[in-house]
Amino acid sequence: VQLQACGGGLVQAGGSLRLSCAASGLTFSSYAVAWFRQAPGKEREFVSNVLAGDDTDYADSVKGRFTVSVDNAKNTVYLQMNNLKPEDTADYYCAAGRDSVNYRRTRAYPYWGQGTQVTVSS
Repeated sequence: VQLQACGGGLVQAGGSLRLSCAASGLTFSSYAVAWFRQAPGKEREFVSNVLAGDDTDYADSVKGRFTVSVDNAKNTVYLQMNNLKPEDTADYYCAAGRDSVNYRRTRAYPYWGQGTQVTVSS
């Protein structure tokens, strides 16, 4: 199983980025897929997840600005990030698992992609 995240970059506050997470070795439609982020010196935190393609959840800090979606044909999950703020600066990770109860916790996800760095300048 391999998850490949990409799409990070440097953007000014108020700008947008779209992260992608492509999977090989598993089918996203059968898993809960989440995005987490980790800023320097901080713990990894839940950002968003999607379950069964249309059941989504978001951290309060990103609600209304970020949108998670799944393209089952491409077996890819996206995180559209709008109105970015400097506090969104972090490494972003995608993860997949089958724990639909503890989905806000890192321990619910056995499969992780590498981080993609997002930097938002003020």
